[in-house]
Amino acid sequence: MSTHDTHFVGSIPAVYDEILGPLMFAPYANDLAERVGRSAPSAVLEIAAGTGVVTRALAKALTSAQIVASDLNEAMLGIAQRQPLPRVTWKHADAQHLPFDDGAFDAVVCQFGYMFVPDKHAAYREARRVLRASGRFVFNVWGPLAGNEVTAVVGESVTRSFPDDPPRFLERTPFGYHDGPAIRSELERAGFQDVEVESLEKVTQAPSPELVARGLCLGTPLRNEIEARDPARLDAVTAAAGAALRARFGAGPFENRMHAVVISARRG
Repeated sequence: MSTHDTHFVGSIPAVYDEILGPLMFAPYANDLAERVGRSAPSAVLEIAAGTGVVTRALAKALTSAQIVASDLNEAMLGIAQRQPLPRVTWKHADAQHLPFDDGAFDAVVCQFGYMFVPDKHAAYREARRVLRASGRFVFNVWGPLAGNEVTAVVGESVTRSFPDDPPRFLERTPFGYHDGPAIRSELERAGFQDVEVESLEKVTQAPSPELVARGLCLGTPLRNEIEARDPARLDAVTAAAGAALRARFGAGPFENRMHAVVISARRG
């Protein structure tokens, strides 16, 4: 994993929240909140809360639970905290070294975060440590890039813009960790039981090709990779990605079909 893969800095968090929040993350956030709510937890830890997409869904679905929303990236949390939420405490925290007591939470939840964690075994052990006996661990990861066509089109376009040194952020990190049996094995090695792995497809309506291209090229660390190669070409590369989407899906609104993997487990 490149050190730039976790750099959600500058204008990236705001674009991420404005465009990618509703386009890619909100449907899966609602799904996670519903799953967490099934066990009626009173204390919930969210890891990699980002700009608060899942946090908002949790606060709406869990009407009495205390929620701690944590993230390693303070710039992302800064966006999240602009919207006050009841019963939510914000915390800067590393998933690999959680600053919480043993058994402090009934549930731990994370949306599209563990792909970015260098030491996943340490992070899974930490999630187990802060859970109470029989506490639930629920998280999701993106499926293969090939199963997320809209994002794949953008990735292919950016690759064509830099054929001699193609940016590989998308396939390397957010869409590079989805092997269900391997994830199950890792969780069991960390001490979890009753591990369930489920594929889940969602569809949103993309307003326009240009907006989607902006979201993915300017609202993720893909921007860092483009600028590392030639900062003067950022706008042109983004426009080319928009043109590629327009060629594939048309000039107006279109369906964004997504594939993710949802994992749930119980603290053993």
